[in-house]
Amino acid sequence: MLAKVNSAAVVGLDGVPVEVEVDIAAQGLPSFTIVGLPDKAVEEAKERVRSALKNSGADFPSKRITVNLAPADLPKEGASYDLPIAIGILLASEQLNAAIKDALFLGELSLDGRLRPTNGTLAYTLLARDQKLTRIFLPASNAKEAALIKDITVYPASSLGDVVGHFLGTTALIPQKPTALNLSSSTATTDFDMSLIKGQERAKRVLEIAAAGFHNVLLKGPPGAGKTLLARTIPSILPSLSLEEVIEITKIYSISGLLDNQALITTRPFRSPHHTTSHIGLIGGGSKPAPGEISLAHRGVLFLDEFPEFPRHVLEALRQPLEDGFITVSRARGRVMFPAKHMLIAALNPCPCGFWGSSVKTCYCSSSAILRYQKRISGPLLDRIDIHLDVPAVKAEKLTQEGSTEEPSSVIRKRVEKAHMLQRKRFKKHPGKTNAQMSNKDIKTLCPLSEESLTMLKMAVSRMGLSARSYYRTIKLARTIADLQHSETIKPHHVAEALQYRPTTINNALL
Repeated sequence: MLAKVNSAAVVGLDGVPVEVEVDIAAQGLPSFTIVGLPDKAVEEAKERVRSALKNSGADFPSKRITVNLAPADLPKEGASYDLPIAIGILLASEQLNAAIKDALFLGELSLDGRLRPTNGTLAYTLLARDQKLTRIFLPASNAKEAALIKDITVYPASSLGDVVGHFLGTTALIPQKPTALNLSSSTATTDFDMSLIKGQERAKRVLEIAAAGFHNVLLKGPPGAGKTLLARTIPSILPSLSLEEVIEITKIYSISGLLDNQALITTRPFRSPHHTTSHIGLIGGGSKPAPGEISLAHRGVLFLDEFPEFPRHVLEALRQPLEDGFITVSRARGRVMFPAKHMLIAALNPCPCGFWGSSVKTCYCSSSAILRYQKRISGPLLDRIDIHLDVPAVKAEKLTQEGSTEEPSSVIRKRVEKAHMLQRKRFKKHPGKTNAQMSNKDIKTLCPLSEESLTMLKMAVSRMGLSARSYYRTIKLARTIADLQHSETIKPHHVAEALQYRPTTINNALL
């Protein structure tokens, strides 16, 4: 008898339908064969399914069993096909009689029949909804993640026996309640708060602007000036996530196996890879393309400390994602696209020792060493960073000052939230879009400039050597500054402040 069970595979970040066909032949020697480009983990499902069926009280047919995972030309990976294969064998052997055309099954089986959690649950559930399926059966530990998607009934099961009992009518699985989110309180809980930073008022202002418009920032200063501390306080002032953003981020982390016992990701990611991170580790890829750090930082912050210490070819790979907001990885098996809409925060020293230009300590680096150090970062990459800021060392009187009332992150975050509300209204047809992600067409329609502002920009292009990209990025930054002041129009003083954060020329951006 032939049985068919709906399951799925993950390609990139999207689910792809897979039909598990199980045929039990009346003739032939007993065997168990899986076809359809299975990897080693899928091949080993034969032993897991055999033991799980026996230990769950079912009979394993001593006949010729053939399992086909269709489509046959799509590589199948992982252990999530264990449950659909087991259900298919029970149906084909007539131990179970159930209508399952509207259901999707996934889950890894233990030898005793228990169901283990599976990566990529959210992608599977989204696929089930898109395929007009109404039910999904999966491990209980994945249920809350799947219940984030509406219009589909999620049945959590602890074991194969629970699923079989549900169809036999002996035990009923209780559908998972839809996951309720309180996105207004989804701020990252960290040990870093703006009130802990002494001095650095200009840097705090810059980070507020960056958070309000999701602009890229380059922090340059001597060791101990507070660059790392400033970067780590950014999550505390970022606005809360929308439901669509929660789904985007959770899907990436679920497929990557990085949920760490969390059902959902409700705070903006903060990724800080070490400068020894490989090209694939940062960008993504591999024989089976997987998201890299730039995708794991999607809708959050990617902090690259010791910026020039990263290999140059790794840094150059950032150019296209910073411009487009996504990365396309092409391999022999195919091409996948990963999102990369993050805020880049880069920190660096002015020279190898870090004290070039310092009034406190003497720099002993040679001119050639300083030049080589600064040339590790190319001009085109620097041109894609909206804000360039010098972070000087904090004066002793600021550090030792008692009773200072530094503004806390909660107050700054309220201003950032208001600016984001204006952007949500501005980009209501494009949810999740920010000022930093505006296209040139958006700038022309949404950022009208007065005659005075336009004259100021024309002078800046000629005197500061701004490129066309820098010109448009300055307008985006001015739009964010105007949003923080609740101004519908971009005024000359908004443009003037935005120009302060651009290097005069790309060649001396680090000087």
